Amino acid sequence: MSAWSKGERLPEVVLPDDFDEEPVSSGNFTWGKIQLVGHGKRTNLNCGRFSMTYGCLGAGTLHDKVDLDGTNYKGKVYRRMVFHSCDKPSCPVCMEYGWAGRLCKKIENRLAEASKRFGQAEHIVASLPVKHYGLDYEASRKLMRKALEVRGVIGGVHIFHGFRYNKQKGWYFSPHYHVLGFIRGGYECRSCKKKCFKGCSGFRDRSYRANEKDGFIVKVMGKRKTVAGTASYQLKHSSIDITKKRFHVAIYFGVVSYHKLKLTKEKFKSVCPICGLKLVRLRYSGDRRAIWSCYGSDRASVRKVDSFEDLEEDGEVVWHEREGEVYRNYGDY
Repeated sequence: MSAWSKGERLPEVVLPDDFDEEPVSSGNFTWGKIQLVGHGKRTNLNCGRFSMTYGCLGAGTLHDKVDLDGTNYKGKVYRRMVFHSCDKPSCPVCMEYGWAGRLCKKIENRLAEASKRFGQAEHIVASLPVKHYGLDYEASRKLMRKALEVRGVIGGVHIFHGFRYNKQKGWYFSPHYHVLGFIRGGYECRSCKKKCFKGCSGFRDRSYRANEKDGFIVKVMGKRKTVAGTASYQLKHSSIDITKKRFHVAIYFGVVSYHKLKLTKEKFKSVCPICGLKLVRLRYSGDRRAIWSCYGSDRASVRKVDSFEDLEEDGEVVWHEREGEVYRNYGDY
């Protein structure tokens, strides 16, 4: 008989080690037809290559200011480098800065609108019982959605993870879902002092009662800092079905689904973080090759996309606006 059935204080739900530290390559990135994102083949030679530069020259004295952190932007040009991206989650070059970067922005915008109606979005982990490990993705997703519904999760976005990472094991197969979603009535257990006795009807009580029937371990994680940060991290460690041509890692459901939450599509405009002006295409006439350093084929390397550069070098203006060019949001990582 379980602790809940006996009416005893409920123990903490213990999940398997899940990214307790930043993963390192172990070589085990595929289990059957499930593969960790970013470990497929590079789509083409253009992936990750530099395309063009956009930025803001700071007309007049708009950049003549000191930020809150003490940074002085006087004489500085804001520069954003643009790179080609195939936007495929399997691509080892474009996954992190192309596909995941764009998708986390869309998730953030959609959940921000939903939060106005349904309150704070919570980070929830739903782990399949071992007996369901052999199910295909579609079957496991339906069971997971039902498990969330029973526990009072009314909608959100779920991200499929086929693997977990452990320092000793490396990557190992353990299908589960990370959810950024909304709980009916909110997650009251975080501030509750009763520590979940039988019959309190809170989320943890509902989750334990449902666990006795369906075997799913569903746990609300600690209070997240930002939706975008959580979504970005989970997308970069998600999984895909390599047998499907277009596999959707992140899927909206419930009150956040496309047919229930209608958003007005707004044209994206990228602006300067200093003065707020719209970005324009720039050209550089200086001699410093280092400013073009970018992310290469090695996933461990770092790409500097946004930066602040000197308008003049040795007394000469080296940054200029290209006439007739407008920002078209190419590769907006």
